[in-house]
Amino acid sequence: MTDDQDTRTHRQGPATLRGRALPQTTTDQRLLDDRGPADWVHADPWRVLRIQAEFVEGFGLLAELPRAVSVFGSARTKPDSAEYKLAVEIGARLHEAGYAVITGGGPGIMEAANKGADEAGGLSVGLGIELPFEQKLNDFLDIGLEFRYFFVRKTMFVKYSQAFIVLPGGFGTLDELFEAITLVQTKKITRFPIVLVGTQFWGGLVDWVKDQMLTSGKISPEDLDLFHLTDDPDEAVRVVVEAHEEAARRLAEEQQAVDATARAAGSDGS
Repeated sequence: MTDDQDTRTHRQGPATLRGRALPQTTTDQRLLDDRGPADWVHADPWRVLRIQAEFVEGFGLLAELPRAVSVFGSARTKPDSAEYKLAVEIGARLHEAGYAVITGGGPGIMEAANKGADEAGGLSVGLGIELPFEQKLNDFLDIGLEFRYFFVRKTMFVKYSQAFIVLPGGFGTLDELFEAITLVQTKKITRFPIVLVGTQFWGGLVDWVKDQMLTSGKISPEDLDLFHLTDDPDEAVRVVVEAHEEAARRLAEEQQAVDATARAAGSDGS
C-alpha cells in the first residue's frame, strides 16, 4: 500500500471495508439526512429481508395445518374439461381421507382441486405467485398466500405437504414434480408419495425416463418407484393413504426397537 492510500478500516455489520471501498457517509446519515432515491428498495440486502419476511409469514400462517396433500396441474385447464372434473373429484376424495388440499391457488387444475375440497367441507389452501401477467387467487380457498419468490413458495409446498398428486400441466408443473422427485431421491424428504394422474399425458415422459435415463445409467432402477402412475382418482388417494400408513407402521416398529434396546441396556446396568 502506498503512502497516499487510505489505511483506515471500517466495519459495516459483518463486513470489513478498506481503501476505495470506504463509505463516505454512515448508515444513520444516509437514513436520516434526506429522502433520496428509492433505488435502495430494489437492492440485494433489501431483497434478503423480503425473502425472510415471506418465509416468516408462510411458516406462521401454515404451521398449524393438518395433514395435507399438494395437487399440481395446469392453470390453463378449462372448467368443462375432463381433467378439471377429475381434479375436483380428487380434491373431495382427499378431504374424505383426512387431508387438507394445497394448490398453487390459481385457476385450472388448482382451482378444481380447491373447489373439490371446499365443496366437500375440507380445508382448502392456495399458495399463489406474483407473475408478470395477472393470475388472481381462486375463489375456493380458506387460506391464500401470495409469494414474490418461487423458491420460497416451493419450500412451503414441500414443508407443509405429505404427498404430491400431479395432474397434466406445463413447465411449472414439471418443475414442482422433478423438484419433489429429486428431494425424495436424495433423501432430503422421506416417506413422501408422488402420484402422476393421467397415463396418456404422463406415459411418454415415464417411457423416456425408463428408456433414456435408466438405460444410460443416469438413475437407478429403484428410482422408478419414487412415483406412481394412474388414471383413477380413488387409486391416487389410496396410494397416498397406504404410503402414510406404511410409514407410520415402520416408525412404530423403529420406536419399539429403540425402546427394547433402552430396556435391555437398563437391565444390563442394574
